[in-house]
Amino acid sequence: MQRTEPTSPVVPLAHAPTEPPREHRSRAPEFYGFVAWSSTSVLFVIYVLWALLPDEYILWLGVKWYPSREWSLLLPAYSIVLVLLTYFVYFSLAIAHTPSFGDVSAIVDSKGHLPSLDTPNPYLKHADTSIVPELYDIPIGIVNRVLYGPKIKVIHRRSR
Repeated sequence: MQRTEPTSPVVPLAHAPTEPPREHRSRAPEFYGFVAWSSTSVLFVIYVLWALLPDEYILWLGVKWYPSREWSLLLPAYSIVLVLLTYFVYFSLAIAHTPSFGDVSAIVDSKGHLPSLDTPNPYLKHADTSIVPELYDIPIGIVNRVLYGPKIKVIHRRSR
């Protein structure tokens, strides 16, 4: 029996949907997985045999042409370099698209969920234990006021 009730703070876990009946499920992922596993295993065995067998045995098996043995080391090395280069490129793109500290978009974005200005202070609704207040993003001014206290005016005295 599937419940249609929404989640709440008391019961925060949503119920998973039930699986379809066995006669409606496809077995294609099983076949694709078996084909992928078996072809990968066969290709790995062929790679190891090519890398380790002497030329006489490979020619005896009837293979007339095969790549140079140096590629048995170059392919894994190039693969590792490609993976490391991919990590480096993603890291560089993330740094390149990060706004500077002086940019306003580092503080405020267009996705912020702020309360409307005509409602009473929604940040105080958490004091009522019988309701769950709506979630809002806290403006940077309130965060600064809580973290650093009220703004204090400093009067500079001239020294004589």
